[in-house]
Amino acid sequence: MKKTGGELIVEALKANGVKRLSCVPGESFLAVLDALRDSDIDVLVCRQEGGAAMMADCWGRLTGEPGICMVTRGPGATNASAGLHISRQDSIPMILFIGQVQREAREREAFQEVEFRRAFTEFAKWVGEIDDAARIPEFVTRAFAVATSGRPGPVVLTLPEDMLRDEVEVPRARHYASVEAHPGRRQIDDFYLRLLKAERPMVILGGTRWDADAVADFQSFAERFQLPVGCSFRRQMLFDHLHSSYAGDVGIGINPALAKEIKESDLLILLGSRMSEMPSSSYTLIDIPYPQQSLVHIYPDPSELGRVYRPDLAICAAPADFVAALADLEAPAEPHWTARTARLHQAYFAWSTPPSTGPGAVHMGPIMEWLEANTGPETIFTNGAGNYATWVHRFHRFRRFNTQAAPTSGSMGYGLPAAVAAKRLFPEREVICFAGDGCFLMHGQEFATAIRYGLPIIAVVVNNGIYGTIRMHQEREYPGRVSSTDLTNPDFAALARAYGGHGETVETTADFAPAFERARASGKPAIIEVKLDPEAITPTRTLSEIAQTKSR
Repeated sequence: MKKTGGELIVEALKANGVKRLSCVPGESFLAVLDALRDSDIDVLVCRQEGGAAMMADCWGRLTGEPGICMVTRGPGATNASAGLHISRQDSIPMILFIGQVQREAREREAFQEVEFRRAFTEFAKWVGEIDDAARIPEFVTRAFAVATSGRPGPVVLTLPEDMLRDEVEVPRARHYASVEAHPGRRQIDDFYLRLLKAERPMVILGGTRWDADAVADFQSFAERFQLPVGCSFRRQMLFDHLHSSYAGDVGIGINPALAKEIKESDLLILLGSRMSEMPSSSYTLIDIPYPQQSLVHIYPDPSELGRVYRPDLAICAAPADFVAALADLEAPAEPHWTARTARLHQAYFAWSTPPSTGPGAVHMGPIMEWLEANTGPETIFTNGAGNYATWVHRFHRFRRFNTQAAPTSGSMGYGLPAAVAAKRLFPEREVICFAGDGCFLMHGQEFATAIRYGLPIIAVVVNNGIYGTIRMHQEREYPGRVSSTDLTNPDFAALARAYGGHGETVETTADFAPAFERARASGKPAIIEVKLDPEAITPTRTLSEIAQTKSR
C-alpha cells in the first residue's frame, strides 16, 4: 500500500515509540501535519521555535528518549537552533525535523532556503536530508540511533516539502537499537583495586544516560563504601542531597571546602561527566592534561575519554551499565575515608543553608526555606540562566531523579518552556519554574502554551530590573560604568492574568508564602513576580561590594 512521505514520517515516529512532539506549524511540512491528525501522537503547538525545541530537549532530558520537534525552514529553523545548542552541550537526545524547500528549487536561495548541512553541523551529531520518500524509515531509525548512542545529542533531518507529498510503498519502519558499550571485567577489577588503595577518593556524577534504577543503585554503592559524592553543574538530581555521602554540587560558585577536597583527593572518579568549563571552575579544578589525582573516567563515548583530561583508567560505558557492574563489589569493613565523607556532608549542609537577610524588602533565603518545607521531593524545578538560579542550585536540596531541568549550556529562556514540557509529561507532579526578568522574557510567550493546554505550572520570576549576571561582571570589571544592563519590564502578574492565568506580586518576604498558596490553589498556570533589590546580586555579596573589589 502506497503512503505519502508525510504519512511515513508519522509511521516511523510511532514505530520508534514517540508519544509526543512539539512544533510551530509551517507550510513546508503540511503533509506531516495532516498525517499527525490521524495519529495518537500528542502534538504540543508552541509560540516560537526556540521554545518548541527547548520543550523537546526537556522531554529528552527527562525520559532518555529523543525529544521530537518540528519546525519550518529558514527563520523557523534558525529560531530552533537555540534549543539545538542546549541539547548539544547538555548531551540530550533530540531530533529536529525541518520542512525544507522543494527539491527543484534547491541551491537557488529559494524562499527561506538554508543549506542545513553547512549551517547546523556544529549543533548536531548528524544533519541529514531525505531526498527520497522511500528512504524515510531508514533515515528516521538512524536518527534515533545516532541521537541516543554514545554521547547523546541532537540530530537534524530536513524534509523537502514535495518529497513529503510523494506516494511510495516501503516496508514498515522498525524500532531503533542504540549502540551500547559495557565495562569489561578487567576494568572493573582495576577500578576496585584503585578504590581500595585510595585514602581520599571523590566521586563526581554528571551527564546523561542515567535512569532511576542506576541512580538508586549507585546511591546504594556509595552508601556501602561510604564514598563522598558530588554532582556536576545542574545535574544535582543524580544523588539524594540528604544522603550521608552527598558532598555538594560541583558547579558555578562551588563550596570552597569541596573544591579543596577535590584538588587534594588521591582518586577522582568522574562518572558520566565531561567536566567541562563550568563544573571544572574554568578548567582550574583538575589539571590539564595530566591531573594530579589518579583519575578514573567513565563515559559512554570513546572520543571524550582523554580528550581534555588524560585518565589513568578510562572506561567506555554508559553510567547505568557501569553501575550495574559494581553490584557484587565488597566494601571494606572500615574505609579510610569515612570521617572525610561525614565532614564533607556537614560542610554541604552549612553551605546550603540560606541567609536569612539581605538588601531590600524581599529576602530570597527565607523564600527558599519555605519552598523546601512546602514542596514534595517529586516536585520538578526548571530554570534558565542568571544569578537568580543560584538560589535553586545552592539551596534547594534535590531528593529524586528527574526533578531538575536546567541547561548546562547556560542558555537564558529555558525554564518556562521546560516547565510546560515537564508538566505535559508528568501532569500529576508539581512543576516550578524559576526565571529572572530578563530570562523569562526570552521565551515567556510559551506561557500561552501552558494556558492553551491547561498546564498549571508556577513560574517564580525574580525581577531585579537588570541583566543580573552581566551587571555583576560589569561592576567587577568596570565599576560605576553601567552599560546596556538595565531593563524595563511589564507587570508580570498582570501579564499572567492577560493570558488567562493567575498572577501574584511579592514585594516583601512575608508576601511569598500566601502568594504561592493562592497560585497553587488557582489550578491555573501562574506567575509570581518577586521584586528583588538589584543589590541582592548573590546570596553573600551585594553589587556595591563587588564594585569595590575592583577599586581596591
